[in-house]
Parts: sequence; C-alpha cells; structure tokens
Amino acid sequence: MVFPEDRESSTESTPRRFRKKREDETENVFSPRKQHGDREEDTKGPKTADGAKTEQSAARAETWSPYAEGKRSRGPLWFTLGGVGVLALLAGGLVVMMKAGPADPAASADGRRTSAPLPSAPPGKYSYAAERTTDPEPLTVKELFPKKKFTVSGRSYEMTVTSKLKKCADGAVGDKLLKALKSGKCTQLVRASFRDKSGKVIGTVGVANLKSSKTATKAASVGNDANYVKPLAGKDEVTKFVGSGSGGTKVWMHGHYAVMIWFQNKDGVKPDSKGSKVIFQAATDITKATVFKALDARTLTGFPAT
Repeated sequence: MVFPEDRESSTESTPRRFRKKREDETENVFSPRKQHGDREEDTKGPKTADGAKTEQSAARAETWSPYAEGKRSRGPLWFTLGGVGVLALLAGGLVVMMKAGPADPAASADGRRTSAPLPSAPPGKYSYAAERTTDPEPLTVKELFPKKKFTVSGRSYEMTVTSKLKKCADGAVGDKLLKALKSGKCTQLVRASFRDKSGKVIGTVGVANLKSSKTATKAASVGNDANYVKPLAGKDEVTKFVGSGSGGTKVWMHGHYAVMIWFQNKDGVKPDSKGSKVIFQAATDITKATVFKALDARTLTGFPAT
C-alpha cells in the first residue's frame, strides 16, 4: 500500500543736500518740547493758522506710516521686509527638503554605501534547507521528535522508540532506495516509531540527510511498496509489531532530506479503503507535528530550531 500527497536693511539713499532739511522737519514733528508748547497755546486762546498746522503735524507724528520718509520710519520698513525675506527663504528650504525625501543613512557624501547589504536567503521553496551547504548542522533525535506524547486535532499519539544511524543502508529497504541514498551522500538516518491512543495504528518515520534537493528528489521518486524506511520495532506491547504484516509506505522530499514512512494496523492485516484513510491520517498527523515542523525551521534559518 503506497500513500497519496524629506534683506539686510538698505543704506540711506537720500542725497546729502536734502538730509539736514529732512532731519529738521523730523525734529519739528517729533520734538516733545514743541508739542508741549502747542498744548499751552490751546489754553491761552484760539488757535492760529500756524498753530493748527503744528497740531496737524503732531497728529500725523502720532500715527506711524511705513511710507513716511526719514530714519525713524525707514528702519521698521526694512526690518519688516527683511523678516518676510527670511520667512520666504525658510519656506523655500522646507519645500526643497520635502521634495528631496529622507536621506539615506547608509549612504556617504559621494553616494556610496558605507555598510554591506544584509545577506539574502537562498531562493526557492526550501531556501536554506535546499542544500546541505546552506543547512550544515546534523539532525538530532530531539530536534525531529521533541515530545513523547502529543495531540493533533484531538487525536493523540505516543512515541515509543528512536534510533539514529550513520550508515543509512541499515535503516532502509529496497535496492533502488539504497542506491539513491548512497549516490545522494546520505550521512545519517534518524527514525522513531509511534502508536495512536487506541493502539490500533502503529508505524515508523525516518529522515535521511542527503547532499541536495536533487538527490532527495531521486530518493523520493523510487519510494514504493518495495523501497521504504525499515520499520523500527519498539519494546512495548503495541509497537513491537511494527514491520509485521502489511503496511503502507511513502517517501517525500523536503529540501535535501528524504522523509520516509511505514504505517500499518497493529494486527498486520491489510486495510480496506476506510482503514487506509485512518492509517494515512495518523501518518500525516505525526509527520506534520514532528519532522516537517523541524525541517520548516531549517528552511527559514539553515539551523535547527531552538
């Protein structure tokens, strides 16, 4: 049975010959003494024409205009224009910065990178796990089979025995599979046997460490009811029957690993279609919770999960 799959202010420009006259006019307008004199004349009698003009000049002096001539008025005007100019420059600078976008901290003044780019993972579905060169750490029993008892979707299972072989031929059956393991430079084969809670379904899971995805694919291609993992019998009253009678076999590849299974009924009787589904469900639950979970971690990092 084989199982399915981011202006400066201007200088004075008034001609020298007019400057003194304008300063005198300014003194007449803004002099406190003249303004006080005007107020005294108001109390003595009616205003004269000259007095009225003086009063009008004083009134004009109290209201500053940016367009008036003289040092007093010109200073505030240039100060205002200068402030507007500074604000315009600041606004222009902000626009340029926003258009330029954020600076690249990894680039130097001449545009070259000052730090090396982060290494990228190998391409492909199995990434680091595709080759032994990018996934060099040997497999361990604890990594592949971390728990003795576990549950998957309400179905409970127990691991009863484990084995780790350096000579892969001792853990496989069938000439074609043995040849594929040898040509694939297999360095280890780790196995474990399991039973379901009821004790009716038992089986063995094995993982072979090959050189590459190509060689693991070859091993998977020859897996059948004559080329499979060698069943590992336990010492308990249930899994001691692993390998006896009729069993279902399968070989999958996962990167440079070949995952092999043998599962059966405890009594060794060849199952019908319904029984085959039960056996294959157990095999799927166990491999997903153990070996495939471990190999997925290697796919991401190239090292065992910690």
